[in-house]
Amino acid sequence: MEKKNIELLAPAGSWEALEAAVNAGADAVYMGGKAFGARAYASNFDEEQMAKAVYFAHMHHVRLYITVNTLVDDSELPELAEYLRFLSNVGVDGIIVQDLGVIRLAQKIVPELPLHASTQMTITNSSGVDFAVAAGMERSVLARELSLKEIAAACSRGTEIETFIHGALCVCYSGQCLMSSLIGGRSGNRGRCAQPCRLPYKLLNDNDEDMLQGKDAGQYLLSPKDINTLGILPQLIEAGVVSYKIEGRMKRPEYVAVVVDAYRRAIDSYLAGDYQVPAEDYANIEQIFNRDFTTAYMEKRPGRTMMSDRRPNNRGVLIGRVAKLDKQRNKAVIKLDKELHLGDGLEFWVSVGGRVGTTVTEMLRQGQSVQSAGAGEQVTIDVPNGVRLNDRVFRTLDSRLMSYAQQFFGQDVKKRIPVDAVVTARLGEPMSVVLTDDEGNVGYGETDFIVEEARKRALDDAVVYKQIDRLGTTEYFLNSLHFEHDENVMVPMSEMNEARRMACEALDAARLEAFAPARKPVHRVTEQLVPNAHKVRHNEAVLTVHCDSVKKVNVALQAGAERILFGGDCFNHQLPTEADYTKVAQLVRKEGRELAFATPRIVKEAQLGYFDKLFAVWESLQPDYVYINNNGLWPLAQRYALNLVADISLNLFNSQTLQFWGEQGAKGAVLSAELTMAQVEHLASVSPLPLECMIQGRLEMMVSEYCVGGSFLGDLDKGACKFNCGEQLYLGDRKDAHFPIATDQFCRMHVLNAHELSMVANVQHMQEIGVASLRIDGREYETGRLGELVALYRKVLGGALEAPENLPGTTRGHYFRGVM
Repeated sequence: MEKKNIELLAPAGSWEALEAAVNAGADAVYMGGKAFGARAYASNFDEEQMAKAVYFAHMHHVRLYITVNTLVDDSELPELAEYLRFLSNVGVDGIIVQDLGVIRLAQKIVPELPLHASTQMTITNSSGVDFAVAAGMERSVLARELSLKEIAAACSRGTEIETFIHGALCVCYSGQCLMSSLIGGRSGNRGRCAQPCRLPYKLLNDNDEDMLQGKDAGQYLLSPKDINTLGILPQLIEAGVVSYKIEGRMKRPEYVAVVVDAYRRAIDSYLAGDYQVPAEDYANIEQIFNRDFTTAYMEKRPGRTMMSDRRPNNRGVLIGRVAKLDKQRNKAVIKLDKELHLGDGLEFWVSVGGRVGTTVTEMLRQGQSVQSAGAGEQVTIDVPNGVRLNDRVFRTLDSRLMSYAQQFFGQDVKKRIPVDAVVTARLGEPMSVVLTDDEGNVGYGETDFIVEEARKRALDDAVVYKQIDRLGTTEYFLNSLHFEHDENVMVPMSEMNEARRMACEALDAARLEAFAPARKPVHRVTEQLVPNAHKVRHNEAVLTVHCDSVKKVNVALQAGAERILFGGDCFNHQLPTEADYTKVAQLVRKEGRELAFATPRIVKEAQLGYFDKLFAVWESLQPDYVYINNNGLWPLAQRYALNLVADISLNLFNSQTLQFWGEQGAKGAVLSAELTMAQVEHLASVSPLPLECMIQGRLEMMVSEYCVGGSFLGDLDKGACKFNCGEQLYLGDRKDAHFPIATDQFCRMHVLNAHELSMVANVQHMQEIGVASLRIDGREYETGRLGELVALYRKVLGGALEAPENLPGTTRGHYFRGVM
């Protein structure tokens, strides 16, 4: 693959990180603005800084992508439209987007601005890439759970594929996580993830017993290691990946510098035909930040070996042990396995109480003060309280590596572009300055002043060089100067400076136009962004019940369910058979109710053929609806005579998204569980589609390719799972909340909310505001309890029973609190 087809993509959460990325060799940088980006807690860039960033990046031939990858509320659409206009006009090279409503809006108002499908769009197969292309995406960022073979299949679709190669991993499929949202109101889909996955949990059973007690396991059961692909980069390149993304917009510029620097050399060595990664690069990447490393799912299903279960943050590098200890003087002798330098930051993994840290300010070797010491040597240093004999010593900050990294950013180490200058001064003509850069771009400037004979001192090469060399505020440095002139000429210094400034500006313009030609300017957005509200008909809402067994279907029908939604992710771990679908169809038709089939949230490449056949089976059964949860299934299902509904995992949050799905031929849409009642009421009044909302059941907080039960109780990393969903498991947090774990028919883990959603007191209102379908998720209930709940809601909706207060121990989710 040619270098121009390979892009090393670096993160920047600050100006220093942007400089570090560019100077260390990134081909492109992604960053966020002050709004609509999925890292709201990074420093991020305001409009003035962003304009400056575009100029800086483009001058150094680095592309700049902006994250606009949050879900957007209708009230934010006018601000979003102006922001998109600004981004297009300022010249960013593309935007990374999750929300299909944002995509629809962008295509209307900034049609020349390239769109990239964010990993938050949960693209898990090649058909999902097809969906993204059809929706207008030039590039798809794949889910981080794909294997090398699955990545290659995605790359075969003839569009640009981007994949993560280094940095933090989410344990949940990106775009499908409501854990931070439901626990603390901070939505990952809105850019404010509080990372509850990095907190400690216990693995409990129905008797509240700790299943990992006495086993070799830590408490951080949802905390993955960091991804590191230096060992398999050639396979990724051969798979056809175009863009290689480093995670880390929250990281320091030193981190960006070190990681980009190492991957730049690695990629270049592959392109030169001799792939090598020096041991020093592996060591530097480990030292700058690590939770230990993994290749995630690219090579195999790793189970517990993917998890940093003992430590959720930077663990540093093991450099030795405490060999002797003087507790009275807080001194210790450290036997070193690696070099140690003054200024290094250390952490002692103490046997009681966790970890304590210090910075090395003095170091003695055989009684003599030294600046550094090597492997095999013993040194005496000051240590904090709590350190014990034989404790392991980790270096969490390497002073020499930090100094190396700091060479990549800051005014003192600015990377400049060489220019050659030709200055001409002829009597009776303006003085001209011509600057030519390293690629042949030319900038011209001239004086208003007409060159005269010198009355005192004539211009010479040294004087002219001194003035033209004053390029400190530009991106250039003067490589050479040729001064052509008549004898004894004079031009005022201020005029010469102005000509130089004009030449620099002209060269800027030429260089920028050659790299990224300007787009047509976009004027203020005047079109209507939110449709007019229509009169809501107060029809009775359909009571929909989601079931994952034939037995539950029977119970739900007898209790009064009007629509059965069958299949999808089955929490009983059973794959429904063709006979099951046929039986359900017969039961539902016999009762004269509506029939709908569900699909899973996650569909991998190898499963596409299965679902293609399943759609043909469903078509023969003539369901009223098929609910689509994975964007890759939409293009497949459209080939069949099926009425499709955009389901809850597609994150429908605004009216633009509803219009998008209407244009795709959807017959209905299920709203995001993160919307408030006020937002639901508004969307019901403007939606072109019948809407459905969740009213009862445990909301899914996570869906993960990683299974905590199989990993820690079933030795998944050694091959086949020995646990086989042997008993019901829960994640217990520090506040004693119990989150049920459900495993589906594809062995994916679903973490459910600790409290059931219950809207029994509010369903009549939801019916009145125009919600067409109200869903009970019955997959986690026993059949008897499901029957009771369906009967209760049927009576309340039909007016046969006054709405009781919400059921004890339940939650109303986000309907009355919303998300940040």
